Amino acid sequence: MTNILIIGAASAIAQETAKCFASDGAHLFLVARNGERLEAIAADLRVRGAQQVETFVLDLMQFDRHQELFEAAIAALGTLDMLLIAHGTLSNQQQCQRSVEETLHELNNNALSVISLLTIGANYFEQRRKGCIAVIGSVAGDRGRPSNYVYGTAKAALNAFLQGLRARMAKVGVAVVTIKPGFVATPMTASIRQGLLFAQARPVGEGIYKAMQQRRDVVYLPWFWQPIMLIVRSIPESIFKRLSL
Repeated sequence: MTNILIIGAASAIAQETAKCFASDGAHLFLVARNGERLEAIAADLRVRGAQQVETFVLDLMQFDRHQELFEAAIAALGTLDMLLIAHGTLSNQQQCQRSVEETLHELNNNALSVISLLTIGANYFEQRRKGCIAVIGSVAGDRGRPSNYVYGTAKAALNAFLQGLRARMAKVGVAVVTIKPGFVATPMTASIRQGLLFAQARPVGEGIYKAMQQRRDVVYLPWFWQPIMLIVRSIPESIFKRLSL
């Protein structure tokens, strides 16, 4: 059976991914800030077939407790086969533009906290010489748009970090999967008007599950974001800076 650590387990997308693993009878270790919400999710996953579900309440901005998190997960499950990092916030671009403090908070939450967790997790899987690490990034990291460039900066940093980590870990048989969703209808995007490009959390979660099982490198979810972002990346800067994106 698969032993999987899911960080940011209370997110809608992570929950849908966890349901897929639960149906396989996996052993799960869930991490999130809201303990009450976490216990409700754990109970649901047990009903869905998970053989073991443990929880750990943590604000992931507490960098000094990241090592403790991994030690607790390993103690609870014995070993880890997979790691999914799914936490983050959707930055308010206007607030970030007005405040250095807000900008740094968003960069710490969406990039540096993930990099901290990845560094610890990668060292563990490197020693085991097997496993799968997956991180939920975003299509926003493919190009800096004026409407969300602080958030995009964090996701771009993660993308570069994961590229290097993937090359490093490939030498020891560990897969590193970068997940790049587009707009997904979740509580985090509730303030954004939904259009035709919005996806539901369930198929995105299922796509992450499949990508981890298949040990993919980079996956756009839904699939149509890959050609869309190819076009966006190809727009010359002289034109791009005049667009309202």
